[in-house]
Amino acid sequence: MMRGFLAGVAALALAGCSTTAMQAPEPAAIVTQSMPETMASMDPSDSILFWSDERRSAAFRDMEGLFPGLEVAQTGPVRALPRGTALASGAQAALRAFMAETDAAGLMVLRDGRVVFEDYALGFGPEGRWTSFSVAKSFTSTLLGAAIADGAIESVDQPVVEILPALAGTAYDGVTVGQIATMTSGVAWNEDYTDPNSDVAKMLAVAPVAGESQAITYARTLTREAPAGEKWVYKTLETNLLGLIVEEATGRSLADYAGEKIARPAGFAGNLFWMQDLTGGNIGGCCLSLRLSDYARFGQFVLEGGEGVVPQDWFAQATAPLVPFENAPGFGYGYQWWTYPGAYGAQGIFGQAITLVPEENLVVAVVSNWPTATSNANRNAFRALIARLAADQPSRE
Repeated sequence: MMRGFLAGVAALALAGCSTTAMQAPEPAAIVTQSMPETMASMDPSDSILFWSDERRSAAFRDMEGLFPGLEVAQTGPVRALPRGTALASGAQAALRAFMAETDAAGLMVLRDGRVVFEDYALGFGPEGRWTSFSVAKSFTSTLLGAAIADGAIESVDQPVVEILPALAGTAYDGVTVGQIATMTSGVAWNEDYTDPNSDVAKMLAVAPVAGESQAITYARTLTREAPAGEKWVYKTLETNLLGLIVEEATGRSLADYAGEKIARPAGFAGNLFWMQDLTGGNIGGCCLSLRLSDYARFGQFVLEGGEGVVPQDWFAQATAPLVPFENAPGFGYGYQWWTYPGAYGAQGIFGQAITLVPEENLVVAVVSNWPTATSNANRNAFRALIARLAADQPSRE
């Protein structure tokens, strides 16, 4: 029954694609339902957050073998990533040392759209896919921008309940799309990755309700702790809700929309997999699976402004420190993007990241299997490496 329901979701997503009679359309994204033969447990006590290192390493490269989701086939032209001048030997050695110390599976550096460093470990390679964890949040933010550009969403000031009326009467009543995007809804939440009783561990284990995303079901249980717009708390659920907002507004699945608005214009080389919840609802806050080079292509697409996909000033707004962190000058949070001094990026637990340094036209993408979900030491080491790369001034042809 679950397999049939999810297949119906995929069929509805495909039915949402339309073309005009006067011009030859681009080929529609080919979206298929992916269902594992044996699905991983959704019990919070057996969450992927608490798996062994070996089990995680196998899972991160094969999420489609463990969880339901949508597979989007690569149908457009591939963006070439030509080789640039290789980094100096000292910089290469530092990057490889970082990879070894942090259990990175792959790391790619683009400067001016050219590959200046690429390496793999942990048995991973250029044609393999690795899960994104919360790097997906920045993809969902980009799809929000696309939906605004398409006129499906009025603006970030639109009330959430106008698009998701199921949230009327919940703690999200009175919250705007922009406040969801900046995680300033004022709704109480626990994102502790070490606690099986945290909200983030339990949200996908909530009993499914027919016809309703688990994100909506779990949102009904939450309470408010601050007025909307006044307090920032990191909440993966809110990106799942943001994904629902995009889906409801566009009438298309998040994965299908990503195929048109991100994968094709960015020139992805491989297929895209995006995990779903137990009702077939999107998980906008997590769990894309892509090649390392396609994470880098996404970064380059963003760096170049996403012309024709998002509003002209979208990335300038989305990657600005809309929520500055008072205790960390230069750091903050935008529309699902982390902001750093002179840079911004997407990041996910266990060491996933895409970092962009606009002034140096630099993109650094890394996928990893850290021993723990979070590590300030590893994040700081990664930022130090990027600062070193940004300070290096190679000759530009």
